[in-house]
Amino acid sequence: MRAIWKGAVTFGLVNVPVKVYSATEDHDIALHQVHDEDGGRIRYQRRCEICGEVVDYEHIDKAFDDGDHTVVLTKDDLDSLPEERSREIDVVEFVPSEQIDPIMLDRSYFLEPDSSSAKSYVLLRRTLEQTDRTAIVHFALRQKTRLGALRVHGDVLMLQSLLWSDEVRDARFAGLDERVRITAKELEMSSALVDSFAGDFSPSDYSDDYQEQLRTLVDAKLEHGEAIDTEATFGEQPAKESGGDVIDLMEALRRSVERNAAKKKPAAKKPTAKKPTAKKSTAKKPTATKRPAKKSATSG
Repeated sequence: MRAIWKGAVTFGLVNVPVKVYSATEDHDIALHQVHDEDGGRIRYQRRCEICGEVVDYEHIDKAFDDGDHTVVLTKDDLDSLPEERSREIDVVEFVPSEQIDPIMLDRSYFLEPDSSSAKSYVLLRRTLEQTDRTAIVHFALRQKTRLGALRVHGDVLMLQSLLWSDEVRDARFAGLDERVRITAKELEMSSALVDSFAGDFSPSDYSDDYQEQLRTLVDAKLEHGEAIDTEATFGEQPAKESGGDVIDLMEALRRSVERNAAKKKPAAKKPTAKKPTAKKSTAKKPTATKRPAKKSATSG
């Protein structure tokens, strides 16, 4: 794993230097779109709806639309805001872990001790374990101020970003206001059904069946030769346009340069061998000597 950034957990006068890592990763198989007729890659362009031109990132601003008016925010406008550059994970308070509603949990990050001595790191971890509390923190990541929960996960400290209170919707449904009568027998039978499915949760017991089936399908097509050369899926046109997808464009340019360089090398040697013979042609020498001859005849 590679650290996202380095910082420090701070509470009171205690400073715990840490490295921050993403705790999760996507296991989905990466798929892209192609034309069903020839397998050519489908690319999306940032095209202006007024002038019709493809626009590069450096000429794109952000904007807010309220339905009637659009407010354009330039880079200078955004830079004028108080940008958060702090590398501190500032502890605001320690709360009972049970008070954090799981619906508020967002992204998870591992914290690694980043000092010659891990004493302060271990001290904080053990304190959280013994008190069964979670630290509510403020931190900045990718130019956004965030709320977070700092807790213990195994032997490491884990930082989980939290949604702000106004980002969690209220669950109010008219159907829940209706009075429903549940009999003791119905509740007993329902509890018995739950008991029949009872067990201890082990994440490794579960797998993503769809992704496994998708991988099996891809491997089977490769094994039976149902594939095309990746080189053939890259056309020349996306490489000529300056406003295409930056990542795909650079890859297409690299491939095109390598392929064209290989084609042009043998062809470039032939014209260089013919050019010297053309310069030695004797057809030009008599024309150069005839002109002064005519001039001398007129002068005499």
